[in-house]
Amino acid sequence: MGKLTVGALRAVLVVVMAGTVFVQAGMVWTLVSGNDPEDGSLPLTPLRVITILGMMSVQVALVCVWRLVTMVRRGTVFSHAAFRYVDGVIGAIVAAALLWFAVTAINAPGQREDPGVTVIMGGVGLAILGVALIVLLLRMLLSQAVARDVEASQMQAELDEVI
Repeated sequence: MGKLTVGALRAVLVVVMAGTVFVQAGMVWTLVSGNDPEDGSLPLTPLRVITILGMMSVQVALVCVWRLVTMVRRGTVFSHAAFRYVDGVIGAIVAAALLWFAVTAINAPGQREDPGVTVIMGGVGLAILGVALIVLLLRMLLSQAVARDVEASQMQAELDEVI
């Protein structure tokens, strides 16, 4: 990865992290201050808690991606240490999908006249899980690359002994 690419990605990660912290702070402030304009049409308190948790899952993914970018920059991404961060990204995506399903369940009673909204929201949750499966596939590719790297290192060591 080039320095420009790494710098641009890190800038995006910092902006997104700042945005998630800002949203979390706003939600926590609303919950703690008691200035909740809830009119009873939607249970806003559970949605705010879900939002706070959702932002946490995004933050976990951001930190893991930051660490993976650091490993790529250092040339150490093809190691077993990278799996911890890839697993963190997968876990964060699965958590986000489960939180989205919770939002769908909370929103569903208000959609009795138009159940299509609930079906669409459920489809979005499945799409989020699909992203987790794609990252899992990429993890398997990383696993194969690490195995090939280890094998190549062993062959190089054997060749060095012969020479």
